[in-house]
Amino acid sequence: MPITEQQLLQILPNAGPRAGIFVPSLIRAMLRFKIDTPKRQAAFLAQVGHESGQLKSLVENLNYSADGLANSWSSRYAEPDGKGGYLKVDVKGRLRNKPNALALSLAGKPEQIANNVYASRMGNGSPVTGDGWKYRGRGLIQVTGKSNYIAAGTALQLDLLNQPELLEQADWAVMSAAHYWDARGLSDLADAGAFQDIGSIINTGQQGRVPNGAEDRKALYDKALKVLA
Repeated sequence: MPITEQQLLQILPNAGPRAGIFVPSLIRAMLRFKIDTPKRQAAFLAQVGHESGQLKSLVENLNYSADGLANSWSSRYAEPDGKGGYLKVDVKGRLRNKPNALALSLAGKPEQIANNVYASRMGNGSPVTGDGWKYRGRGLIQVTGKSNYIAAGTALQLDLLNQPELLEQADWAVMSAAHYWDARGLSDLADAGAFQDIGSIINTGQQGRVPNGAEDRKALYDKALKVLA
C-alpha cells in the first residue's frame, strides 16, 4: 500500500515538513521498482532515512577536520607508525589516528577533499578535473562518482553527467535511491530479513561487514515494521 505522510512521520519524525514533500516521490519510486511489501518498504525507508539524516541531507558533507580525515580514510590521511598501523594521539580522552601532512593541508576545504579522496576512481579523473566534487554523493542513497552518475542517469533517462545537481531534487533523490536498491537486489535481502546485509552493501559495498550507524538503521527498521504492519 502507498505510504502516507502520517506513517512517514511516525518512522522519521525528524523529517518534519519535508515528509509531505517526499511522500509523493516515495510512492512513485517504490511502485516503479517494486518496493511493494511492508518488509521491503520498511527496509528501504530505514536505510534511506539513516543515509539522509531523516530526509534532511541530500548532498554529501565533506567538511572534514584533519582528525576526521585521519579516522575516516586512514590509509590516505593518517600518519603510519612503521608497524602496519598508525600513530595515535589523545583527542578528548580518546586515542585517535594522527593526521598526516596531507590531512592537515586539506582540513576544512570540502571541495579539495572531494577532489582528492575521490580522484582516479569510480570513473573520476585526477584531482585537477574537479570530478570528485562535481560527482560527490547526492540523493537519499548517495550516488557517488562519475561512473555511478552515468549509470543512474542512463537508468532514469537523466543527463546526470552535465546536471548532477538533479539528484538534489526530491523526485530524483528518491528515484536514484530506488534504482540503486533495485540494481543490487536489495529487495531480495529484505524479503529474507537480512536487514544488516542491506546496510553493509550500502555503506561498505559488501555483505558481512557492520555498517556505520547500524544501531540507528535497525531502530528505524523496527519502527517502520510496526508502522507499516
